[in-house]
Amino acid sequence: IVFSGNGPSGICLSYLLSGYTPYFKRHSLHPHPILQRKLEEAPEVSVLDQDLEYLSEGLEGRSHSPVALLFDTLQRPDTDFGGTAESVLTWWHEPDRAIPHLVLGRNAPGGAWHSIEGSMVTLSRGEWMGLPDLPFKEWLRQKRRGLRNNRATAEDIAQYYQHYVMKKGLQKNFRCGTVVTSVRKVSAESISNHTQKDLQENSDSLWNSNEKSTEVFQVDGFFKTVEGDKEPFSIYAENVVLATGTYDNPTWLGVKGENLSYVHHQLSALEEAVKNNSVGIMSDPVLIVGAGLTAADAILFAHHCNIPVIHVFRRRVTDPGLIFNQLPKIMYPEYHKVHQMMKEQTAACAGPYERYISLPEHHVLSFGKDKKCIFQDKNGCQKAYKISMALVLTGSNPNLSFLPNDGIDLAMDSDQPVNPKRNPIDVDPFTYECTQEKGLYALGPLAGDNFVRFVQGGALAVASSLLKKANKNPP
Repeated sequence: IVFSGNGPSGICLSYLLSGYTPYFKRHSLHPHPILQRKLEEAPEVSVLDQDLEYLSEGLEGRSHSPVALLFDTLQRPDTDFGGTAESVLTWWHEPDRAIPHLVLGRNAPGGAWHSIEGSMVTLSRGEWMGLPDLPFKEWLRQKRRGLRNNRATAEDIAQYYQHYVMKKGLQKNFRCGTVVTSVRKVSAESISNHTQKDLQENSDSLWNSNEKSTEVFQVDGFFKTVEGDKEPFSIYAENVVLATGTYDNPTWLGVKGENLSYVHHQLSALEEAVKNNSVGIMSDPVLIVGAGLTAADAILFAHHCNIPVIHVFRRRVTDPGLIFNQLPKIMYPEYHKVHQMMKEQTAACAGPYERYISLPEHHVLSFGKDKKCIFQDKNGCQKAYKISMALVLTGSNPNLSFLPNDGIDLAMDSDQPVNPKRNPIDVDPFTYECTQEKGLYALGPLAGDNFVRFVQGGALAVASSLLKKANKNPP
């Protein structure tokens, strides 16, 4: 089995496929009485071997995935009500149930968390960032650190994920510095006998010699060596798990001049510009496009550095779909401050915040070579502003260029590109296997699970399915 992606989804699945098996902890009490009754029916049977559809029936919460809600509530029974009840799971290491697998990723274990500015504070509460059987708070306590507003920094989380892989002994399954360039189905006969022999003789083989599968996946890519060379590889596997996340491909507006050198699509460009002194207190405003949390992070960063900002977004400030209208003020004071600025400091009415102008219900028409940007409001009126640089922070899409047709055929709507919020990959909700391609699984944002606390249920579903296929489930 090969996974593409070594973020939290990939790490959690590697843990479950390495023989770590969850059981209901005897004498523990779950606050959900129906779930408690179901768990008591067969406490000697691992959760991986039970009927996940039956266990998750009737659960409600902040995810659309029944298995995500199930695994989350087993690990954090009353967390949504501010409770701190202990997990009702106990973990046993059963090495004979391990399934050989490889986890391929560009970065160190933790995936995109290594690419995020280290001091950024997470949206989710710190304890929701943890992986099975090693609470994040406990790890932080060992570092003699606490959580700010119950939240953690990106640097802490990236370090925690690396520590988790080492502590649980998973590192032998991870190949970092790898880039997957192609995943495609090939007939087993087309693989040379020589390759088949090699695969079968290798004790850590991904090849199941007992089963004559007519088709397998060929995974091609390259490995970046310490010297900077690229060493190509080809791996054959009966099952492939896509866990690449969505951090790769920032969304473009698709307007004239967007490819000019002063227009950027990542927050790191602003940090770089401040470091190089190419923007500062006296420069023309920085344009920030978007009304999500990354745009808010950019505004806070610019505000902290006294850099003037023009903030453009399509929605109304009171739109219930705006993320700021969904966040509790006490837990997220800095985002509440940005929301206040958006409301109180429009071009039409000056407010108390210096060096910031908000343009709600506007969109960008074009970027000029002279760094003049033209906007249009909902009534069709146009405005032009001279800016120093532009940051288009309107979300990102997964990079699935290694799949045939960019993976579009796998999506819920197979006429549109895969998008984690609007058009995820179509998977079976209890196995996370792609409905259009057997043997191919999708996890995390690709399957519509966008929070670390909920990606783990997908890993449970995939592990349960793969164990059944490998006949490693007890009768």
